[in-house]
Amino acid sequence: MAQFKVQGVSKVYEGSVPTVTLQDIDLQFEDGEFICILGPSGCGKSTLLELLAGLQKTSRGHIYIDDEEVTGPNKKLGVVFQDPSLYPWRTISKNVGLGLEFARHHKKEIPKLVEEYLKLVGLEQFGSKYPHQLSGGMRQRAGIARALVGSPEVLLMDEPFGAVDHLTRLGLQDDLLKIWETEKKTIIFVTHDVSEAVYLADRVVLLSPRPGKVQEIFQIQAPRPRKRDDIVLSDIQNKIYQSINHVKTNEDLEYMI
Repeated sequence: MAQFKVQGVSKVYEGSVPTVTLQDIDLQFEDGEFICILGPSGCGKSTLLELLAGLQKTSRGHIYIDDEEVTGPNKKLGVVFQDPSLYPWRTISKNVGLGLEFARHHKKEIPKLVEEYLKLVGLEQFGSKYPHQLSGGMRQRAGIARALVGSPEVLLMDEPFGAVDHLTRLGLQDDLLKIWETEKKTIIFVTHDVSEAVYLADRVVLLSPRPGKVQEIFQIQAPRPRKRDDIVLSDIQNKIYQSINHVKTNEDLEYMI
């Protein structure tokens, strides 16, 4: 499995007034670990994920996978966004297999691999359907299958369940945990939902308000499979809220002074 680490990463958007989005981020992700990156809107969560994916360049610092610097998209990294962005004119099977086509994978092997990953996400009966014929949750499952079919070592997910209703979101969380337990991938999952982060993660990385810094890292030591009403999870949620509110209080005091 991949060794994935972030060393002294900052991101500045240049302009008439430069905007510092991320500042001095140091992180290391363990093999097979489920990490949630949590923080308020505008703190740079999505920017950090895009830097990890090689979709943006760092202003300072470095990101490595297996001691190879990430300078662009990498086959070891799979990405799932909030919008699965499926091509409406392609069937679900054709959408899932698109990356394999781009990689010039052996044509005879593609249908077998696509079928395997559609089954993994519970869509084996829907390969011949088109995106508009599926619910939002099913389309997101197709997006996850598309990211996994190329066998990445790390799966990067940017608020992938943010556009679905609450009950569907809970179901997708459980589905993702089953996939994670089966595939043994390292997952880095961006969210602004504290309960989601605590339910899913081995560790929660809390970013400060912009410029985003690593404010605190929480170990989630509740046994799996987890129950949403577990008192251990509730205690950790409260600690995270306290940390968030502590920063807000300090900011208000500084403003008053």
